[in-house]
Amino acid sequence: MNIELSNESGYVVDEEEIISVAQFTMRKMGLHPDCDLAISIVDEDRMSELHEEWMELKGPTDVLSFPMDEMRPHSPDPGIVGDIVLCPQFAEKQAKLTLAAELHLLTVHGVLHCLGYDHAEAQEERIMFDLQEAILHEWQAS
Repeated sequence: MNIELSNESGYVVDEEEIISVAQFTMRKMGLHPDCDLAISIVDEDRMSELHEEWMELKGPTDVLSFPMDEMRPHSPDPGIVGDIVLCPQFAEKQAKLTLAAELHLLTVHGVLHCLGYDHAEAQEERIMFDLQEAILHEWQAS
């Protein structure tokens, strides 16, 4: 699993842990080992720009996901999973535990979005959120 991470946020984050949880999620979802993922960590101003440009919503958000090759769980072929954009400045405001724990959760959440999961409807939300919690707990135990 090739993961490229860039941190332009001004926040000091544990990049190795973010990469680790992303790789773990991709493996758990049965992706080919040669899949690629990009993670960008940005400030609120940049996140606001992206949020408005791509989602037509004003203001920052915690995570944005941009799927690339329409990868799905257990895809047999390598491909580009997509791009995940994290905003620690925004995430810190909503973190229930620590900023690090929130960024781990948002990373899993972003990967799942890139793989076609959504939470627009109650049933979809239950499936996605249960899966992300299970992945996080297993990663933390590993």
